[in-house]
Parts: sequence; C-alpha cells; structure tokens
Amino acid sequence: MEWRRSLSWNPSSLGWRIAALFMTGSLIFAVGSFPPYAETVDPAIVGVTFFLGSIVFTSASYSQFLQTINGTDSGSRSPESGFRFLAWQPRRVLYWATLIQLAGTLFFNASTFHAMATNLSTGESNRLVWAPDFFGSIAFLAASHLAWMFVCKRLWCLQRDCRDWWVAALNYVGSIFFMLSAIGAFTQPATDELVNARLANTATFVGAVCFFAGAYLLLPASRDGDGRRHGRERQSEGS
Repeated sequence: MEWRRSLSWNPSSLGWRIAALFMTGSLIFAVGSFPPYAETVDPAIVGVTFFLGSIVFTSASYSQFLQTINGTDSGSRSPESGFRFLAWQPRRVLYWATLIQLAGTLFFNASTFHAMATNLSTGESNRLVWAPDFFGSIAFLAASHLAWMFVCKRLWCLQRDCRDWWVAALNYVGSIFFMLSAIGAFTQPATDELVNARLANTATFVGAVCFFAGAYLLLPASRDGDGRRHGRERQSEGS
C-alpha cells in the first residue's frame, strides 16, 4: 500500500470527483470542529461552515451511489446500457452501504441546517439538531460496517497492502468518532449544557480527519506514477 503517490487531476472522472468531494467535505468539517475555530468564531458562522460541509458530503455520497448502481462489485462499468440515477439493487452489499450512507448525509443536512439558528430552545435543539445528527451517525456506522464486511467477507481481517481495506477501516473509525461526537453533543434539559462539548468537537475533528485520509486513498494515481511504480516492480522481479 503506497501512501505517497503521484496523483492525477481528472475532474471528468466520477471516481476522481467522489474522492475530491469527500476530501473537501471532510476538510470543512475538520475546520468547523477545530477547537480554536469552534470556540472563538461566531456560532452562526460555525453553523454555516458545518452546513456547507454537509452539502459537499451529500454531493459526494450521491456520486458514490451513482458509481455503485452503474457499476459492478469489481469496480468495472455495468454492461447495461444507459446511465442510471436511481436503481433498486437489494442483493448488493455495496448498494446498501452507499444508500444508507446517503441517507446519513441527508440527516446531517437537516441537523446542520437547523444548527445555524442560534435561538433554539433546549427541546428544539435536541429535536431538530441532535436527533438528526444521532440518526445520521447511526447511518454512517451501518454503512461503514457494510463496506467493511464487503472488503473482509467476515467480521475481522487484516489487509495492510489493500487500498480498499484501508479506506473501509478509516471510514469505520471515522464513523465511530462521529457517533461519539453525537453522544457528546446532546443538550441536557436540566442544565441546558452539552453532555461533553469537548468530546463533541474533538470527536468530530478526528472523524473528519479519518474520512479525509480515506478519501485521499480513493484519488487515482496519475498514469506516470503508475508507470514508474510498475517499472520498479519489473526491475525488482528481474533482479
């Protein structure tokens, strides 16, 4: 598994756009939850930051859903003619993983949209902001578990040289931290304070970094980079 690669610039590629959008959304979430930013910037601006990040996440997730329904589990293009924007493929694990992930991003859209309001009561905040955030985190966990099972074919495996394994592992860890963030972000009715504000911000930041790293691995390497790598492999085989 090569972390240092010569990356391509190919916005016309759906796979490239998926990786770039996930990286952008993750970066925005990381900035929004970074303590010096989250604790010093106007809460309304922080709210807008997270909302923009959630929109990018949804764009990336829907693009990945499109890639799945128009392709095969091996990653090749589906032999069926015509590009589909919706499909029903209940027998495919990847289909459910991308569909549930997409639903999770829609929950995050709702949560971050309502979070831009700064005059919500505790009850309104828990109902309109925390609940969608919690359900979105559950969806991300479920989607990550399905993606993990697709790669491993069982509950646990270790494939250090496999890019898909690293992507699945990083996304799974990121989803766990997003869930921890949701738990810490619940507003206690008795005190009107979060369960753990530091946990909410820190877990969001760590989760976003994990998603960023996983998305980075999805970026295709440039042909020149692949050529140099294959050349080194041929030299090592001949020596």
